Amino acid sequence: MIVYDNLWKTLKEKHVSQYELVNKYGISKGLLDRLRKNESLTTYSLDKLCAILDCGIGEIAAFVEDEEGV
Repeated sequence: MIVYDNLWKTLKEKHVSQYELVNKYGISKGLLDRLRKNESLTTYSLDKLCAILDCGIGEIAAFVEDEEGV
């Protein structure tokens, strides 16, 4: 399962608020909601976040094995 816990740390480190993501960079509130719930995203969305935050994918997302071991 892909989780986005790293994103929240990166936002804090880069001093970028969720308000700025929505109002300055055009990130939708729906996308932020999907990130909070660790739901699937498009690679376009991940690419856009990496560009905004000037970071690599590992600073946004991480793979964690499901408890079911899928």
